[in-house]
Parts: sequence; C-alpha cells; structure tokens
Amino acid sequence: MITIQDTAKDRRRLESSRDLDPLIESIGDARYVLLGEASHGTHEYYVWRTAISKRLIEEKNFSFIAVEGDWPDCYRINRFVKGYEGSGVKAIDVLKSFRRWPTWMWANWEVAALLEWMHARNSGLSKEKKTGFYGLDVYSLWESMEVMVHYLRKEDPTAAQMAIAALRCFQPYEAGDGYARAMLQLSPSCRDEVVRLLKEVRRRSHNYDHDPEAALNTEMNAQVIANAEKYFRSMVSFTDESWNIRDSHMAETVNALMEFYGRKSKAIVWEHNTHIGDARYTEMRNSGLLNVGQLVREQHEKDGVFITGFASYQGSVIAGRMWGGEMQEMRVPPAIKGSAEEILHSRYNENRLIIFNENKHDERLDSYVGHRAIGVVYDPEMERGNYVSTLLPSRYDALLYFDQSKALHPLHLKPEGKKDMPETYPFGV
Repeated sequence: MITIQDTAKDRRRLESSRDLDPLIESIGDARYVLLGEASHGTHEYYVWRTAISKRLIEEKNFSFIAVEGDWPDCYRINRFVKGYEGSGVKAIDVLKSFRRWPTWMWANWEVAALLEWMHARNSGLSKEKKTGFYGLDVYSLWESMEVMVHYLRKEDPTAAQMAIAALRCFQPYEAGDGYARAMLQLSPSCRDEVVRLLKEVRRRSHNYDHDPEAALNTEMNAQVIANAEKYFRSMVSFTDESWNIRDSHMAETVNALMEFYGRKSKAIVWEHNTHIGDARYTEMRNSGLLNVGQLVREQHEKDGVFITGFASYQGSVIAGRMWGGEMQEMRVPPAIKGSAEEILHSRYNENRLIIFNENKHDERLDSYVGHRAIGVVYDPEMERGNYVSTLLPSRYDALLYFDQSKALHPLHLKPEGKKDMPETYPFGV
C-alpha cells in the first residue's frame, strides 16, 4: 500500500504558471503530450491547457496543437496563427467560422486569447519554426468535400473531377438530422469514389504548393472524407464501431501532422479525457473501445508519451440539455461519494497538480473509481450517469484537479462590463 506523504515538498498547489514546473520537468523529452478535459465547457480546463501549451512551445519547441475540432475550421485557425496571406486580422473573426454545434467548444474567449498569443509569437519566427493549430475530428464530410472541390478546380483538374464525382455520389443523402441513417442507403460505388480520390490526392499532393501547406490540407480533407463515410455509416449499425473509427482517425491525423513537421516534431493534443485518457484502464475496454490515448501510447512509447487528465469537484459548465439544444450555463453539483473527484476534494480541498509516478497520491486512487465525464449534452439531475470507472494512475501520467471550477466564456456572449476580450488567465502567466 502507498504511504501518503503530505510534506511541504509534496505541496502541489495550482496558483500560477510556475506551479507547473514539476509537470514540465516530468514531461521531459516526450514528443507527445496529451491534455484532457472533463467537460467541453469549463474555464479552468482551457486556460490551464493554454498555460501548459505555452510553456511547452516556448521551452521545449513543440510544433503544433491538435484539437478535438473539424479539420477545415481549424485549418483556418492555423493559417491565422501563422500569419498566412488573407488569413484574418483578429482571432475572434476567424473563430466565427465555427458554426457546427457545439460552437462554444472553440468559439470562446479563452481560445481567442491563445490564438492571439500564437499569432504574435509566430510573427517573429521563420516559417519552419512557426507553431501550428489543427483539427483532428471526422465530422466535417461536407465541408471537406467543398474545400477539396474548390481548391482542386484551380490546382489539379484531374483530381478535381474525382472530387466532383465523389461529391455528386453523396449529395442525394445530405439529409440534415437523418444524414447518418441515409448513409446506410449509399451505393458501394460511393465508397469506391472516395478511395480513388484519396489515392489520387496522395499520389499528386507534392504538386500542390501554392498555399504553404496545400499538400497537407488537401490530403487531410481527403482522409476526413474517407473516414467520415465509414463513421456515419457505422453510427446506425448498432455497434460501437463508430467510436473506434473516430478515434483511429484522430490518431492517424496526429501521425500525419508529425510526419509533416519532420523528425524533430512534437505534438500537443487537446481532447476530452475520454479520448486522451488511455482506454485500457477504464470500463471502455470491456466494450471493445479504444481511444487516442491508447493508440498514441501503443504506437509511440519509444518517443515519449505524457498524458495529463483534468477534473473538478463542483462548479458550473457550458453545455446543452440535448444534442443541438440551446447553449446554457449549468450548475455542476458536488461529485458523488467514492468518485475520484470526491476523494481528491476530501483529501486536498484545493487546486492540485498530481504526478502519479511520484507515488504520493491518495492510495484510494489505486483501485477503479468513478471519474466524472461531462459531454456537450449534460443534465445535472442525472449526475450518476456521468462517471467512467477508471484506474487513474494508469490512465494518466498526471492530473490537474480543481476544487471549484466555472463555465467558460462563449465568444458570442458579450462579457458583462467588458468591451474587448475578458481576462481569461486568473493567474500570472
């Protein structure tokens, strides 16, 4: 049994960016740093991931941040932070392109602050040293198709004809809320069209050099199309295959970005805990589910992988009560008894950084316990359904715990008493 050490040396309060020193030291030379969140609408998760990311970029030369967002929207952000021609003047203008529900995940003031910082820092650097920003997700089939057709019409007429054929094949099934079900009716030839397009783009992408990252952007949009077709078809197949398709796609995208940036590349990944926390140490494993954290660890252990989870005991969050529902600020009640969050609250009653390989965490966490996971859809009255049975010290390498947390600041909600960007950093960074 682990002996609890609560000496002055072990005090890991989280009050300022300097309190992250032990975390940055533990990350060491790892090339993959995965940063989680226990909800998609909590202020503290975003600003502390930002604080960690800024230090990794400045002190360890990390190459890019990849997030749980759509490739086309996030590529517009990438162009902005790198200062490409015609990419926009202000982060908030670029973030307005996020129209897919839930818009608040990336169109918020906390992210705007990060992007302004990246834009300013990159402006003084050579092209090869600029830090990028990309989306990993698979939802943007139609947007990626439109991007492909528009771009290839100008750059590669042969490939453009393949893209147009694929688009025509899918168009009869673009049916709003019934889209996933309509995918079941797709002709097998649609799948063939997508595969042909992907192969052709990969074969010819080295010729796409009119945009600084044209080859990467074109190939990744083609990959989104291919995997989105599989994902949406599986959604109505009454199996768990869709989850695995989605997370496999996100891991593939991380790999493609690392290859694009070269042998010295380093990746920062922002996703929900359910994606970056190794699935082998949760109840997900019993259902045959894998995730990004598991895949990155399995594929890149020799390069160094460091996973940091996030949690809070109580507070508020931005979410919707149903898919596509109105965004609202909701109360997050105290965590249920016996959960990881309740254990941490009873032990520390303060914001904490916990590094598991130090063997100084609460021994109750060395057994499987419930770990809260709030999605974009949330009902505080159904709180007991929001916990994933987890072995925390194996699922993560470290955990940032917040005793009290508050909702993030959606971009289109004007902060009270503020004309410009609100203060998003409650500590000295």
